[in-house]
Amino acid sequence: MDFKKTEIQVHSTVIGKVFGHLDENIKKIEKAFNVSIVNRGESVNISGSEKSLEKASEVFKKLITLAGKGEEITASGVDYLIAAHGDEGFCDIEKMADDLIAMTISGKPVKPKTLGQKKYVDLIRKNTIVFGVGPAGTGKTYLAMAVAIAAFKAGRAERIILTRPAIEAGEKLGFLPGDLQQKVDPYLRPLYDALHEIMGAETFQKNFEKGAIEVAPLAYMRGRTLNNAFIVLDEAQNTTPEQMKMFLTRIGFGSKAIITGDLTQIDLPDGKVCGLKEAIAIVEGIEDIAVAHLTNKDVVRHPLVAKIVAAYERMESKKSKKENHNWKKRTFPQDRQGSKYPRGKR
Repeated sequence: MDFKKTEIQVHSTVIGKVFGHLDENIKKIEKAFNVSIVNRGESVNISGSEKSLEKASEVFKKLITLAGKGEEITASGVDYLIAAHGDEGFCDIEKMADDLIAMTISGKPVKPKTLGQKKYVDLIRKNTIVFGVGPAGTGKTYLAMAVAIAAFKAGRAERIILTRPAIEAGEKLGFLPGDLQQKVDPYLRPLYDALHEIMGAETFQKNFEKGAIEVAPLAYMRGRTLNNAFIVLDEAQNTTPEQMKMFLTRIGFGSKAIITGDLTQIDLPDGKVCGLKEAIAIVEGIEDIAVAHLTNKDVVRHPLVAKIVAAYERMESKKSKKENHNWKKRTFPQDRQGSKYPRGKR
């Protein structure tokens, strides 16, 4: 094999970030593209086949750019850059570092971390209703809430309304102890966690008491018209078509709605149609409504989460193919040898 070599200049202030602890980032690139990377002071030599060298160099240069912008270079971030190489938009991937959505109470910036997340956030900003569909860990709810909080703080929304189906239609909240808020809190805990992290518990509580922030089960949206609000419907895969229609028709003037869900984690009883899946098919093509499809590439939790999601997707794909194959092999009475009624002539 014809091996080639290229030299890339790296400033001393970012070299440590790019290489990572015990060179873990570099080892990932070497393994992924079958190249060798050697540090020579403020220059780095990369050697390998021409095709591998080109790919590894592009990923390495993106790391340098991101580190130069002050971004934290994580192992999962390196994994994503490697996986995203060749995808549409990869050449502009460093622009994500400039897209500051909000700051957490601890001063940590909230930004899109993948191309899919960047597209998702852009769609939220441009459209009145956005469906964010994807597996666990892709930041669907967290990013939606970050954009909502940013809009609220900037005065572009008078209030934030967060909702999710607590229990399937008919929600038997009356059997739980406490008042309404205490009954639904266990189901809405993930939304509270995100609010506290971005807004701070004290600020959240003040706005909550004023009614500027509302966290409620989907059942309590019925009969309302929501004007000048930023509304987030979480876990929408567990809505029925009736619930989804009810929610979508609550949208009032000056409002924006984000509907998030994971179509691989539908908890509805057997025989129940998924409202999220049906709604996406119905509203397709309507102006000012968009659908963002996030994938296992957009998982920003522990690297194992992306691998687990991918493994489940492969299993579901095999299962679907097997079911289709078995269906085609099925025989009917009219197909059996000696049938008195040939197919189509019964």
